[in-house]
Amino acid sequence: MARRSIVFIVFDGMKMLDVAGPAEVFAEANLSGAAYSIGYFSPSGESVRTSTGIRLPVEGAVAEVFDADTVLVSGGDVLVAEPLPDALTASVRMVEPRRMVSVCTGSFVLAAAGILAGRRATTHWRHAALLARRYPEVEVLPDAIFVEDTGVFTTAGVSAGMDLALALVEQDHGPELAREVARSLVMFMQRPGGQSQFSAPLEVRPVRTPTVRTVVDLIAARPALDHSARTLAARVGVSPRQLARLFADELDTTPAKFVERVRLDHAKSLLDAGHGVASAARAAGFGSSETMRRTFVARLGVSPSHYRDRFGTTGR
Repeated sequence: MARRSIVFIVFDGMKMLDVAGPAEVFAEANLSGAAYSIGYFSPSGESVRTSTGIRLPVEGAVAEVFDADTVLVSGGDVLVAEPLPDALTASVRMVEPRRMVSVCTGSFVLAAAGILAGRRATTHWRHAALLARRYPEVEVLPDAIFVEDTGVFTTAGVSAGMDLALALVEQDHGPELAREVARSLVMFMQRPGGQSQFSAPLEVRPVRTPTVRTVVDLIAARPALDHSARTLAARVGVSPRQLARLFADELDTTPAKFVERVRLDHAKSLLDAGHGVASAARAAGFGSSETMRRTFVARLGVSPSHYRDRFGTTGR
């Protein structure tokens, strides 16, 4: 079997699991008959300190990498909190692998290097909006676990790097070997749902208009009330059309979509705390379990019962 070289580009402050997780997938694949060589390179050729404080030795500088099959750029909080190091961006431009991969916020490095221009991509849900603002030439898909666009792969946060590594193993060696790796590492072959199911509750940006602020506060405080567009408009003394225009200007959404998102977040918090599906649906204002189920599947890619099983309190 032809040997495939896997190269990780690492740097000071990189998140350890962004490298260790995918590397374990490729190493496990080798135990099942694959032939991956795994190497670690930094822009300077010096060892790097990871997010856990562990110092990671490297084989050399990225400039010494030739003929890599797959290059993975790890992520790290430093990539969004500080200006990107020029040496890191330049090192990514040096390599020309068959597959270019970023894990988590490593997408910011690919974007800065111009590799994501005109392509679809994703990143950790917490930083997807920032990636879209900072690099408008990139089509950001915030709910995806991972995205492929013409040989360039990007992933959601942290453990999603393992999902992508498994997909690459399947691409290289077929589903049977990948399934064996998934079973050994206790992974899903395909993780159900998108990364929206992991996201934090809706954060509303500051609202300037008192009318919109009143409506937003009312919806957030009592999501189970009747919040039809007509009812909301009547409560603040404007027409439904005017309220829709204000919401579009202030929040870039409609009143109905905002209500649905608030109810979804409220239902998620109730399920997290161990409430049943029916009681969560009533308390969140969905009216019925079926209405809530349709919203969960459309927005999160999983049913309420599956969400509760995955995220509900461990104490119940």
